[in-house]
Amino acid sequence: MLIESIRHKALRRFAETGKAKGLPSEVISRIGLMLLFLDQAVSTDALLAPPNYGAHQLSGDRAGTWALTVTRNWRMTFSLDEEGAIVDLDLEDYH
Repeated sequence: MLIESIRHKALRRFAETGKAKGLPSEVISRIGLMLLFLDQAVSTDALLAPPNYGAHQLSGDRAGTWALTVTRNWRMTFSLDEEGAIVDLDLEDYH
């Protein structure tokens, strides 16, 4: 799945340059692995493969948004466009 756009400024910088400034230090390596995983995924079914990422679709006013668990309180969230590309990838603190 192609990552078309990244909303989170520090996450975008990390994806483009590898510089982790602005990201929680305890999750940098996991975020790197998750970005590689998203880039290599070929379908939404593939998102469900690694059970420790907890991929799921949100409901309610965020219906259509996907979430992956980074840590207990950090999530990567994103939507998919018509071609199946990832858009508005974000890193959110749920607590």
